[in-house]
Amino acid sequence: MLINQTLDKMRTLHLGGMAEALEEQRRQGDIARLDFEDRLGLLIDRQWSWKENRGLETRLKNAQLKIAATLEDINYRHPRGLKRAQIEQLRVNRWLPEHRNCLITGPTGVGKTYLACALAHHACREGYTTLYYYAPKLFRALQTAQVDGSLLALLKKLRRASLLVIDDLGLASVAGKQYREFLEIIDDRQGLGATLITSQFPVEQWHEIIADATVADAILDRLVHQAYRIELKGETMRKPLPPGAETQPDPAD
Repeated sequence: MLINQTLDKMRTLHLGGMAEALEEQRRQGDIARLDFEDRLGLLIDRQWSWKENRGLETRLKNAQLKIAATLEDINYRHPRGLKRAQIEQLRVNRWLPEHRNCLITGPTGVGKTYLACALAHHACREGYTTLYYYAPKLFRALQTAQVDGSLLALLKKLRRASLLVIDDLGLASVAGKQYREFLEIIDDRQGLGATLITSQFPVEQWHEIIADATVADAILDRLVHQAYRIELKGETMRKPLPPGAETQPDPAD
């Protein structure tokens, strides 16, 4: 009876990992060979792993990544100009805590979305809060929030994310007013978070996407300075593989 009360108290205190480990220990006949400190250490290790796993699940759920991608499954064989050193630099570098940006550009189908989601997944694994937005949907969300009065709440949510991923910038036509709101988002995040943007258009053409030259200058000034840039090229990865060819690990965007 006492052990049931202890387990209930552990779960009330959000010590679910320790509760699971304690129940397992009670079913192990040889556990009595370990002294108290060793058994306690095993309980604490389980609680730590349990908390880390739950935290990762929560961060991934909130991120709403489009693709379940990982850095380990990136395809470096496809001729698209992607170097392993580029991804390794982002994996081990301090671009996230230093609040630097990453810009991934290239034609449709070369895997921009996969790379963005893989980097975002890695950020979640490292403990960073992440948000993913398909660019046209982000601008629609800004427009809706402006109408229903929730714009400030949305801007606050975007500002607080450690990593904000905006996928396929420039794909849809956007009113000038919305790019001013986009500038506000980027400006609010200066020194607070990292931003990752993918686009089919080279950075040099982003001025043409953003009609207002002044707004375009301000956006590019905040995004490009000290940003990591991955410029992909080549044919789409969506083409069917020839007979006998190896299956490519990562799909195209």
